[in-house]
Amino acid sequence: MLQKKTDKLPEWDLSDLYDAPESASFNDDMEQLKKSVHDFEAEYKKAILIKNAPIGENVKRLKKSIVSYEEILNSMGKLSGYATLHHVTATNDPGRTKFYGDTQVKITEISNKIIFYELELNSLSEKVLEKLLNDKELASYKAWFENIRKYKPHQLSDEVEQIFHDKSMTSFSAWNRLFDQTISNMKVDIDGESKSLEEALNYLLSPQEKDRKKAFLSVTERLKENIPLFTHIMNTICQDRSISDKWRKYKYPEQSRHLANNIEPEVVDALVNAVELNYKNTSHRYYKIKSEILGKKYLESWDRNAPLPDTKTKEIKWNDARDIVIDAYEEFSVDLAKIVKRFFDGRWIDAKIKDGKVTGAFAHPMTTDTHPYILMNYQGKPRDVMTLAHELGHGIHQVLASDLGPLLSDTPLTLAETASVFGEMLTYRKLIQNTKNEFERKVLLASKIEDMINTVIRQISFFKFEQLVHQSRKEGELTSEDINDIWLETQKNSLGPSIKLDKMHKYLWSYIPHFIHSPFYVYAYAFGDCLVNSLYSVYEKDRSGFVTKYTDLLASGGSKHHKELLQPFNLDATDPSFWNNGISLITGMIDDLEKIN
Repeated sequence: MLQKKTDKLPEWDLSDLYDAPESASFNDDMEQLKKSVHDFEAEYKKAILIKNAPIGENVKRLKKSIVSYEEILNSMGKLSGYATLHHVTATNDPGRTKFYGDTQVKITEISNKIIFYELELNSLSEKVLEKLLNDKELASYKAWFENIRKYKPHQLSDEVEQIFHDKSMTSFSAWNRLFDQTISNMKVDIDGESKSLEEALNYLLSPQEKDRKKAFLSVTERLKENIPLFTHIMNTICQDRSISDKWRKYKYPEQSRHLANNIEPEVVDALVNAVELNYKNTSHRYYKIKSEILGKKYLESWDRNAPLPDTKTKEIKWNDARDIVIDAYEEFSVDLAKIVKRFFDGRWIDAKIKDGKVTGAFAHPMTTDTHPYILMNYQGKPRDVMTLAHELGHGIHQVLASDLGPLLSDTPLTLAETASVFGEMLTYRKLIQNTKNEFERKVLLASKIEDMINTVIRQISFFKFEQLVHQSRKEGELTSEDINDIWLETQKNSLGPSIKLDKMHKYLWSYIPHFIHSPFYVYAYAFGDCLVNSLYSVYEKDRSGFVTKYTDLLASGGSKHHKELLQPFNLDATDPSFWNNGISLITGMIDDLEKIN
């Protein structure tokens, strides 16, 4: 159900960016950006360093170019980000859609002129670069140089890079936009009422099985009607990536994601293997317990997220959700709670469900000289409170890292999800403290287990699905049934025998945006959850100095490797046992639920 009007849901205020799409400041900034990029290209193309100049002079020149480059990135980010945020709350508005599309085309054309910069930096010899980075003026950028250096074997000529960049608007980005608009404008009939996909999916949390079944069948029927389009989009996304990978000499589809995440493939393999080996100890076991609690031989597809019997489903009003999350952060760190409050006081959150608004939730970092914004679709459920805590974790991370500037603040997805999942854990611990009896504790414990299964087990099954789809696509175009079969195979493996998959379950892959927007993103959730489990274990054992070390971790943004960031906590993600320790918290909670049950 939607929130009652008595507890008004916030809509964000974008005036910190621009007053309106047609505002003079937006147009002025766009023109200034064009000039800045023109001047930058004229000054530095094929002349980042001055030949035979003293090293000190080139250090100053390179530092000046980096500062200018960061200013350009922030300007582009502000213009592009504003167009995105203005669009996502009403993708069915033709005016907003046109403004968004036109802005992206302009930004693409402008940014094309600075592609040369990182390419030419990578053409510098190791010897020259080492001398430059030994100077204190450039030392802080060492991590950024190391990061772009990783892409050197995969870079193409300036001309080809520009072609790839230009074509992105009519290839990958175009299919992303079509997917978003299709999902955002999809309507589902529930008891004769037209509901958005987001609202319809909320019925899967109903205590009444007839409501859950009705919603499941209605949603999947609508997905089935659109499955030819979603199949075509998925085929195109896979093929587009395959073409890029071939040109860039990536050996396997997820390799570029690992590079972007600054993580070694063997670390991801260790995570995936640990989770798969624990399917039986986690999801399989939990769903068997849940089927017993619900008094069923097995769970149906629509029962997976059903509440426990006699669970009170009282709506959590927005102001109460706000207080719960702020209090949870405040108990952990007053300073972090102050950052959280800024999101509410500054109207940096859009939580109201609206026609044409994109589904799900995200925290948009915007630029390091502005502030982040959070989008969600709040419906008063406990999971919505956890989603709020999750996105605010991202927001805190983005605010703390912003002092580093755009080149160093950008955090790999794996570590970015750490902050969000840690926020969820704090909120869960706060809620569990406030339980009044064993039944309430049981309900909350089961809910947390489900969240962790959805974050770890489910996301790894998504990752396996993507791997199989992208690999299969190399052999030729996939039919809807080809993709459906891969989906059902990975779902059955992860969910286990206690869930009987309905014949319509096979269409559920088609509404998941990560497969389209950010291929292979999903393992970052599992990485973050297992990492948080280990971090929280350290926190519970010894809280002295933990908050400072944790805040430092977030404030480091993307300036340090995960191994260096975790060293103060005596944690090492390259150790295979690290993942088993993270998963053990999930199995331990399932043990507790069995005892209560």
